[in-house]
Amino acid sequence: MRRFFLSLPICAIIFLVGASGAMAQKRQSEVEAATHAAISWLSLVDAGNYDEVWSLSSSLMRNPVPQAEFVRAVSAAREPLGKLVSRELKDAHYAETLPGAPEGHYVVLRYTTSFEDK
Repeated sequence: MRRFFLSLPICAIIFLVGASGAMAQKRQSEVEAATHAAISWLSLVDAGNYDEVWSLSSSLMRNPVPQAEFVRAVSAAREPLGKLVSRELKDAHYAETLPGAPEGHYVVLRYTTSFEDK
């Protein structure tokens, strides 16, 4: 009987460690999926397909900005940079809160990017 009571906390600790490991693994797979999606999205930006970029963006990004305004703004910001020379992922992490955004599930990606003209 004593062994049962002593082993119960150990089982609980093992379960919690296993559950947090599974959560970390799930978040890592979300980071990997977001990284692949971001590369596809950024490729559209680099190619000047701004209408498609807007339509593939989340409602959080689309709702406050009409499509035509988005296309004008992205075009004005991106085109002076010239062709993409290199893009390297510097950091990727999971977050549940972001400044100015509702609580949710986010992946924050940070790149170092070089362009032909800047």
